[in-house]
Amino acid sequence: MPRMTTDSTNVADPHVARFQIGEIAERTGVTQRTLRFYEEKGLLNPPERMDGGFRLYSDDDVSRIEYIKSLQDLLGFSLAEIKEMVEAEELLKMLRETYRPDRELPARLERTEKVIVALEKQLEVVEHKVEHLTAMREELRAKLERVRNRRVEIIGSLEQEAAAKAKAAEKRAAKK
Repeated sequence: MPRMTTDSTNVADPHVARFQIGEIAERTGVTQRTLRFYEEKGLLNPPERMDGGFRLYSDDDVSRIEYIKSLQDLLGFSLAEIKEMVEAEELLKMLRETYRPDRELPARLERTEKVIVALEKQLEVVEHKVEHLTAMREELRAKLERVRNRRVEIIGSLEQEAAAKAKAAEKRAAKK
């Protein structure tokens, strides 16, 4: 799964490549409408804008879109679950970027608590999904077992019919 980055700021850095919405849609395999929807739902930070109002996206935005897609496609997460995961990931990134080993112990403890809360939030989302997938797997296994048992019964019936037909054919042949 791609690692998410979230450095989408509204301050243009002349050294960072920017792409228009059509280019990003093609590059990530999502529609322009989906990109606008992600922005509307808070999954994607509002992109920079050109003078004409056109959206401009960075490589970090591409990474974030790919992260969102992987959560949806590979893990079947809902947009609400993705938003929780993305928000927690943003907090973790912010804490990593502002890390200072010389902080006072109480400040370090507070930051550590924030990391724990963010990771617990992500784990809760994943565990909820795993719980549902586990239940679905067990239902499918039970159905498969029932159908396999039914197949064995049908094969047994077919064998009995074939044996009965063979016996009847032998009797008819013996009478001739």
